[in-house]
Amino acid sequence: MGFRLPGIVHAKKNQVPSKGLDVPKGYFAVYVGESQKKRFVIPVSFLNQPSFQNLLSQAEDEFGYDHPMGGITFPCSEDTFLYLISRLGV
Repeated sequence: MGFRLPGIVHAKKNQVPSKGLDVPKGYFAVYVGESQKKRFVIPVSFLNQPSFQNLLSQAEDEFGYDHPMGGITFPCSEDTFLYLISRLGV
């Protein structure tokens, strides 16, 4: 059983993402996960949220802002990321 979070666009399975071309205007791609990264396309409005800014700082410290697939990699589990997103009230 899954659940859907409004405001998050999940990347299609088995699709090789092109560098930013499949990201709608007003969204950006992030990669989340410990061993296998899962791609999420999320609204830029999240950038205003303090908890999200904290996660961005952690991402910069650990990975920098250059990802070979064109998105930001977050240093947390998918469950932690989904919890954070659910708390942002989307």
